[in-house]
Order: sequence, then structure tokens, then C-alpha cells
Amino acid sequence: MIISKTPFRISLFGGGTDFPSYYLKNGGCVVGGTIDKFCYVTARHLPEVFNFKHRIVWSKNETVNNVNEIVHPTVKAVLKLMKISKGLEVHYQGDLQKNSGLGTSSSFCVGLFHALYSLYKKKISKKDLALKSIHIEQKILKENCGSQDQIWASYGGFNIINFKKNGNFIIKKLNKKENKFENLDKNMFLVYTGLNRFSDDIEKDKIKNIDKNFNNLDKIKIITNMFIKNLNNGISIDNCAELMNEYWYIKKLLSRKVTNSYIDELYKEGINNGAIGGKIIGSGGGGFLLFCCKKNKQKNFFKGFNKLPIIKFNFTETGSEIIFKNI
Repeated sequence: MIISKTPFRISLFGGGTDFPSYYLKNGGCVVGGTIDKFCYVTARHLPEVFNFKHRIVWSKNETVNNVNEIVHPTVKAVLKLMKISKGLEVHYQGDLQKNSGLGTSSSFCVGLFHALYSLYKKKISKKDLALKSIHIEQKILKENCGSQDQIWASYGGFNIINFKKNGNFIIKKLNKKENKFENLDKNMFLVYTGLNRFSDDIEKDKIKNIDKNFNNLDKIKIITNMFIKNLNNGISIDNCAELMNEYWYIKKLLSRKVTNSYIDELYKEGINNGAIGGKIIGSGGGGFLLFCCKKNKQKNFFKGFNKLPIIKFNFTETGSEIIFKNI
């Protein structure tokens, strides 16, 4: 049996510029990091005593005799790509809700690859974990997704990721103390909207308007570079919140599906409760709102959102890892 542990992520700035349709023409840049919320994938070989060959346990419990019968698209695609024929059991568990804007789908894909490679006693690099997961999601499943989530899940850490026009990516890992942002996550909170959304629908709408959105994505890249410049000088929570508000304004222009009246009202409520900045995490349309709130206002902030789940988090250093191995 193998158990992999793979982090979720928070993308602070640059979302949208990590889509191939943009960065292959203009280059892209994102900043953010993995957090101490994870998905766990358990994989083991099944003995030939059951009346089925494969068991896949997620929100459904699948028992099938052929890989092609598997309903879960990622599991089916990964098993077919790896040409797995021996009976297999896969379990998925996550610390937070799926379809919530935290890169949960990509974390699962990375964690699944990692677990299966370990089960078959094969080594795989962080880069190959990311590239194989990008290939599954973008090329095989034809999902409208970017390339940042898979990289964060594989590498971990608080990073600047630059996407080159030739398709390559460069990661610059940042150190909390050296870059003076060690208190950033102590003043940030996730508020769950209670709305699940399918990012593919929202991203499809953005891509449909890609020519119109190029200008807005250019603006997002400028804001991202401003944040990076301020990081080098020691970022303050005030400065981060100000840029986050600018970013949120532009992000809403990418698609009408990014927000709705309920999300807009929650954002206003967060500001009225003491937050100084905020934005939706991920594609939008639901999931989590991220707020910046200083320590002296946090008590009032929590009180104002007492009916909604508030998630505290810390940025982490590690990407996907194998935490249990017994073959």
C-alpha cells in the first residue's frame, strides 16, 4: 500500500496568464504558494479474489473489471497512460471541498501519479509529475485549465513561476524570512462561499473571449510584477491588499461568470468586517474568498462571518510526498 500527500495551493497573483493560449504568445507569471491543506491518495494492488478488478473510492464507490469502465476521468486517464493492467484500489480523501478554487483537481492528479509510480517502484521527478499532470488535464481530458496548479502541487513552496513563450517554466522559490513575508499568511483567511463551481465552464468562457481578455491579462501581469517588486523590498499586508483589490477588479472583467451578486455581497461584508483587501480564489463563481485582515481587526472579522466557515492556513515548503509505503 502507498499513501501520497499532496498540498492544495493559493494563487495570489497572475491567474490567467498561466494558460497556454496566453503565455505561448506573451509569457506568463504567477505568484502564490502551497498551504497546509492536503489531498491523500491511497493505492494498492487488489488480490484476485474479488468479483471485480479495480475499486475506485471518491465521492462514488466504483467497482469495475476494465479501466475503460471507470467513471472518474482523471483516474481512467492516468491508468490508461501508465498502461496499468493489474488489479488496483485507489482511495481519495481531501482536507477541503473539491471545486473550491484551491487546485484540488490538479493536486489529486499529481498525488495519483506519485502514488502509482511509488507502487510500481519507479522514480519520478517533480518536473515530470507536473508535466504529466498538465498533459492529462490539458491534452487528454481537454480541460480548460492553466499550468500553475500542477507545478505547485509537485514542487510545493511559495514561488514565482514564469511561463515562457516556448512552453517551458522557471520556478523561483521564495523564503519567508529572506523575502520578509513571514506574516503574510497570519493576516490572510479563506471564507467558504458555500458555492461549488466547475472551473471548466468559467475558463471556457474566458478563453472564448481571449482576444478581448489579452489586454486585461496584460494588466494582471503588471500587477503581479508590482507584487514581486514589492516582495524584494519587503511586502506589507497593506500593499498586498491594495494590489489584491486591483487584481480582483480586473479579474471580474475576464468573464461575467467570475462573480455574482452573492459573492459581491460577501466581499463587501468582508471589507465592512475589517478586511482591507480580498478576491475570489481560482476561476471564480464560488469556492473560497481570500481576505487580508490585520490582527487588530480579526476578532471583528471572525464575528461578522460567524455563519460561514473561515479557514486559517500557513504556506508550506513541500510538494507531493509519499507518507506511507508498504509493498
